[in-house]
Amino acid sequence: MSSTTQAAPVAPPDPHAEHHHARRWIILVVLALSQLMVILDSTVVNIALPTAQKALDFSDSDRQWIITGYTLAFGSLLLFAGRLADLFGRKWALIIGLAGFAAASALGGAADSFTTLVVARVVQGAFGAILAPAVLAILTTTFRDGRERGRAFGIFGAIGGGGAALGLLLGGVLTEYFSWRATMFVNIFFAVPALIGAFVLLRHSASGSRAKLDLPGALTITAGLFALVYGFSHADTDGWGDPVTVGMLIAAGVLLIAFVVIERFSQHALLPLRILLDRTRGGGLIAMFLATTGMFGVFLFMTYYLQANLGYSAVKTGVAFLPMPAAIVFMAAIIIPRIQRRVSPKILVPAGMLLGAIALALLTRIGVTGHYTADVLPSLILLGLGMGTLFSIAMSVSTLGVAPSDAGVASATVNTMQQVGGSIGTALLNTIATTAVTGYITDHLAQATDKAGQLAVQAEGAVHGYSVAFWVAAAIFLGGAVVTGIVLRRGVPEQFLHSSAEPEIIHA
Repeated sequence: MSSTTQAAPVAPPDPHAEHHHARRWIILVVLALSQLMVILDSTVVNIALPTAQKALDFSDSDRQWIITGYTLAFGSLLLFAGRLADLFGRKWALIIGLAGFAAASALGGAADSFTTLVVARVVQGAFGAILAPAVLAILTTTFRDGRERGRAFGIFGAIGGGGAALGLLLGGVLTEYFSWRATMFVNIFFAVPALIGAFVLLRHSASGSRAKLDLPGALTITAGLFALVYGFSHADTDGWGDPVTVGMLIAAGVLLIAFVVIERFSQHALLPLRILLDRTRGGGLIAMFLATTGMFGVFLFMTYYLQANLGYSAVKTGVAFLPMPAAIVFMAAIIIPRIQRRVSPKILVPAGMLLGAIALALLTRIGVTGHYTADVLPSLILLGLGMGTLFSIAMSVSTLGVAPSDAGVASATVNTMQQVGGSIGTALLNTIATTAVTGYITDHLAQATDKAGQLAVQAEGAVHGYSVAFWVAAAIFLGGAVVTGIVLRRGVPEQFLHSSAEPEIIHA
């Protein structure tokens, strides 16, 4: 092992960052509240859907649009919104995003029809796309010291990895003890203090240049991401062979290739390719994409398993997930900041991926009459430790070394990887599980001689489908460990180092 480090290019300082740096820890609280609101909203509404469906009287086929409407707007507008924040100022992007998200949440909570609720969710997604890149960009430009940056990104990574699981608990509590409407109104309680903090603490900073907005790039990437997210969402409900699914995915491929060509030759690129082609940042982005692709299978299938097989209520299901975010927080906020200045991301990121792969492989042991403590809990803890390791490091290196003028679009790219990864993971794993269930029941139903036997085969088929999906998700994590181990640079980035007097650095 060598004891030298390889320094990543250091971005020039942002003059406005000095003001933020002096108030950095209280600013972190504002950013954490904003990020938690967006992350919670990806799952908090899910548990409330059956109750909302009954109250507003919409069909099962319509139900998907409560989720899809949000993800389509959020995922397709992220890069465009991130560049707008770079050009016109992140403080106002954050404030507009928070205010719009809160207003849309109030509209959704007061909805008296399915159409109103869908419109509210689409508007939520649009303002979330403005909000999320601004949050990460402000964090990136505010924390520059290696030790403090590690702690800040550890906290941020813990929110990113654990917020979705906490959303399941919060959604269950609000739905069971209050109303499905509370899962929408609750966002206001996050947005208002974050808005006050943003007004008081942040200083407006916009691009000092007169760079033009890359409209061809903006149109192609927005349309391409829309087609991609819609295509995978449509596959989840109508199958991969459906003409709409195929057409959308082909359109997405064509538009995304066109976007790369446009960015290659554009003088004012929406997403400068240098952001993606750096090995350190590229490895972090790959990790974020593959981790969210594989992780969403846990939330999707374990929710069904805990309620249908173990008989858990919505609230008890949320409580059952808590060990996972607890492990994420422990790893991301306590352990990783202590070791990231000594251990290379080339080791830490693949290690997090491997822990995720082991956790998902262990989940394949579940049975129709399983036990939470023996069959579920160890995997949730292991997955939490892996995600706590991975998210805090991957988020940090994904925006490392970018110029302050590119911080918004670089942050939007991180969020895009998460959003698209989650959409692909949900559709892919659900389709695989459904196919496995159908095959199992077809092969075994003839052996059932009575109604009880048929019900038993159906229950066994469901668990078999979950297990197959967990194996696929484990393979995604294992592949992610290999790819990130190859792509990421050796050594610890210079920005992770607190001073030159450091112990020996562990390299890959």
